[in-house]
Parts: sequence; C-alpha cells; structure tokens
Amino acid sequence: MKRPVIYLLLLVALFIGIALSLSLGPVQIPFRDLGSILWSQLGFSSGKEVEELYVGIINLVRWPRTILGILVGAALGVSGAAIQGVFRNPLAEPGLIGISAGASLVAAAIIAFEAVLFVSLGQLFGHYLLAIGAFTGAAAATWLVYHISLHDGKPHIGTMLLAGIAINALAGSLTGLISYLSDEQQLRTITFWMLGSLGGAHWEAVFTLLPFVTIALIGLSFLGRSLNTFSLGEQEARQLGQRPDRVKLLVIIFSTMAVGASVSVAGVIGFVGLLVPHAIRILGGADNRFVLPASAILGAATLTISDVIARTIAMPSEIPIGVVTSLLGTPVFLYILIRDKKKIVS
Repeated sequence: MKRPVIYLLLLVALFIGIALSLSLGPVQIPFRDLGSILWSQLGFSSGKEVEELYVGIINLVRWPRTILGILVGAALGVSGAAIQGVFRNPLAEPGLIGISAGASLVAAAIIAFEAVLFVSLGQLFGHYLLAIGAFTGAAAATWLVYHISLHDGKPHIGTMLLAGIAINALAGSLTGLISYLSDEQQLRTITFWMLGSLGGAHWEAVFTLLPFVTIALIGLSFLGRSLNTFSLGEQEARQLGQRPDRVKLLVIIFSTMAVGASVSVAGVIGFVGLLVPHAIRILGGADNRFVLPASAILGAATLTISDVIARTIAMPSEIPIGVVTSLLGTPVFLYILIRDKKKIVS
C-alpha cells in the first residue's frame, strides 16, 4: 500500500475517532447537531438552532478530553516507535526504560501520603501536584537507568535494558507497598490512576501537555534517518556518519518528555506505544521517516477510539482506558510474540 494512501486512511480513522468522541457519552449529541456546532465554531452560520447544553458539553468537556486523547496517543505512539528503533526490537516500549514505573511510584506516594508528607507542596502546586510529581518520577527513573547504562561515557543498550527491568521491579514493589499501606479510598484512586483515564481532562491539562508533546513529536520526527541506520548496527551507523550515542540520548530525552508528561495527566496507559509502531510497519514498511509520524497519527486515533469505548461500554460508569487498550492489545502482542519468537530469541 502506498504511503500517501496510508496517511489518508490514518487521518480518516483519526477524524472518525474525534467525531465519536465529541458525540458519544452519557449525553449523546446527534451527529447533525454536532456538525452544526462545529460549523458555527469555524465562524460560519449553520442556519440551525442547537441546544446550549450541547455547546457547553462540547466546549467544556468533550473538546478537552478529545484533544488530550490525541496528544497522549500521539506521544505514546511516536515514543514507542523511536524506542523500538533504538533497541532494534519490535517488542520494546516506553515503559522498558522506567518511565511509567517512576511516574507510578511518585504518583502513588502523593495519593497515599499527601496529607502527611506533601502538605507544603500541595499548597504550592494545588491540583497540579500529582502531575508534577508523576513527571518528576518518570524523569528521575529514566535518568537513573541511563546513567547506570553508561560505559566509558557511552550508553550501552543491553545494560540499559537490564537496568530498566531492575528499576521497574523496584518501583513496582514500592508502589505495591504503598498500596498496601493505603486506605480503601486511596487504594481505589491509585488503582484507577495506574490503569489510565482521560476522565479528568480540562483545558489547563491540555495546555500543560501541549508544549511537551509538540517538542517531542518534532524532535523525534527528525531522527527517522538516524534510526534507520541503527537497523544495521551501531558500528555501521558510525561508518555512515551517524552518532549513535547522541541519537540514543535524544530519543531518551524526547521519549521521557512525551511519555512522562502524558502519564502525569492521564495515568499509565499500556500497549499503545508497543503495538501502534508495529502496525504501521506492517502497513507501510520499516522506514522510520515514515513510521514515526504515522505512529503519532495512529496512536492518536487508537487512544481516542479506546476512550470512547471506555466511557460508553458501561455507562453511566466509566472503566479505565488502560483496561480497554490492554484487552485490545494483548491478543495482538501474543500474535507478534509467537510469530517473531525465533527472531527475538536470536
């Protein structure tokens, strides 16, 4: 399939996800009314009266949630593609280097002990404390993994992988201990946050996340050619004029920026960064100059549609979006694992 056609199909899928996200929910907005509202928001007269309730829901609830889903999905998709390119493994994903584990640990600590240990910080940052803490935890865990992997001043991929596994295990154990010490309400909050949700979306969260994701998307997109040379090996990449150590560092910085910020506002959402890049490679090949931007678009569409399922499948209740992505992603993950196990083992 030609890549312009793939881009068009991905954009159509994203458009469908946006339309469903704006229309469906506890209050369903008919598509004809949705079209009139969007048309009027573009500055044109639709010639049709629409309920003010619908306008308020779209502007105050649905648009922030939809845009947040687009930003988080794009961040997870492009970061997953970049990390898979660096590790040269289609089963790598952002959580492999400790981003999600570090964010979860600090977020759980804030939820459980805010009234005891974080009173001053809570007064200073208000409701942004959880987001700031999660981002700080993600950055700290990634920094630790990166520095453990340094050998003669250069990051070693194998050591980075093992360090990531160790940090994930340590952070997971400490998060479990915090959960054990939490009361029932705190435990429910920790569990729901670790499974991910866009339910707390608001315009402030969108504007907070926007610069981080934008910088990461632009930065990673420029690394496509460099990541292509990684498929030949680091020595070959050097012979082709690339600087592998610099590329590794940039991928880690931009991925931590994108995923850490996303986790801080939406919680931990699994499988998007793992499966979206692999789906793009199946559709259009392994050229990272195509895979990176296409993964951003498909990631945005995937998370937007998953959020629609999460908030409509059990109305009026809402299930965590991480449950939906895991249920959709696990069968595909097992298929990839079974199909490519010889390549992975070798």
